[in-house]
Amino acid sequence: MLSYAVYSEAGGVGKSTLTANLAVAHARAGLDVLAIPLDPQDGDLSYLFDIDHDRSNGEADTLVHHLVGRGKGEFTDLIETVEHGVDIIPEHNRLEDLGETLRKEQEARSDFGESFPMWTQLQRVLREAEIHKHYDVLLVDPPASSGPHLYNALDATRNLVIPVEPSGKGQASVNGLDDLVTNLEDQLEINIGVLAAVPNRFKGTRDQGAIIEEIEEQGFDVPAILRDRTSLLEGCWREKCSAFTYVRDHRSRERDYEVETLAKFDEIARHLEAQNGLEAPNPPEAGSLEEDDPEVTA
Repeated sequence: MLSYAVYSEAGGVGKSTLTANLAVAHARAGLDVLAIPLDPQDGDLSYLFDIDHDRSNGEADTLVHHLVGRGKGEFTDLIETVEHGVDIIPEHNRLEDLGETLRKEQEARSDFGESFPMWTQLQRVLREAEIHKHYDVLLVDPPASSGPHLYNALDATRNLVIPVEPSGKGQASVNGLDDLVTNLEDQLEINIGVLAAVPNRFKGTRDQGAIIEEIEEQGFDVPAILRDRTSLLEGCWREKCSAFTYVRDHRSRERDYEVETLAKFDEIARHLEAQNGLEAPNPPEAGSLEEDDPEVTA
């Protein structure tokens, strides 16, 4: 199973948007995809796919319940299916207090001489649900800050895809990534791979080109460069859908530069699949919208 977390220390680099469109790119090629958003902020993957209706429901079963061994039902009952058959575990407001919840559970278990490693609980839940037998791809979308959300994401996936804005701020976050990954590996006692760096909001300036060259010189794979497509991506959030659905269903005509962006998402997905030796059964022509991909809702 191909598994990775889409993560950047820098906020506002299109992390959740990239996660959503990569999930759809994998799924429209015939792969079974599970996405787990762990970002407690409101503008998240659940909002983008319009499945955050139970976010504040105090009676709902949530991922957090399962992370502390107090699920109200089967883990798979949490799953909702969105466009192109992508499965998602919707976010819930309980994620805001995940760190405190995990610490309290650890203290309670310790009183009875039981071990409760806080950073491995997502992996445990996924293993017990045998997710690896049912899905080809697992994507996790943690917040930009370090903490229990990120640590659980990395322990469960062991791989990173890094969205990068080719600016001074974005370059600084990549320059510090080696140290960050090393520190996380030491703390979690695991190996973490960086599958790709994905430059976003590229406007074609000389300085931006130099930054991308530096990223490649550091040894990061750059399978595609996403140009600045503010209108397209803002439209996705407004209509609550992926870029593929937005172009197909909400544009009066196809714009070549937007189809090019869709092709980039497909190309990145194929690159990541190849990194894991995973062959998609029915990959479309990159950026093609000719195939019929009906929206599926739970």
